[in-house]
Amino acid sequence: MSDNALLEYNRRYLKHDYFTDVITFSYSSDGALCGDVLMSYDRIKANAVSFDTSVQDELRRVMVHGLLHLLGQTDNRASEKLAMRANEDRSLQEYARLGRNPVKLKSTTPHPR
Repeated sequence: MSDNALLEYNRRYLKHDYFTDVITFSYSSDGALCGDVLMSYDRIKANAVSFDTSVQDELRRVMVHGLLHLLGQTDNRASEKLAMRANEDRSLQEYARLGRNPVKLKSTTPHPR
């Protein structure tokens, strides 16, 4: 979806008035994983330029980020952001290990979301 479309979700449901790359709504309960992961392709493309990575690699990272939220991981505090980034890196490395398109990891510094 577009930046403006995701901004409307951010305003309406999270009361945040800023662009973001991903929003996750979890409906999981009793061990069943369920939810929606909404992504802004506009923001993903802009982030790829800002972080000197490909759009495909940034899209993969944002997808993993959203899925980690769906699994219950939070990233509100600095320590949680570091843990989130480490889990993103591990997930992307495993994806590459399985023979998929390799992901070029820049660093383990927190991704500013």
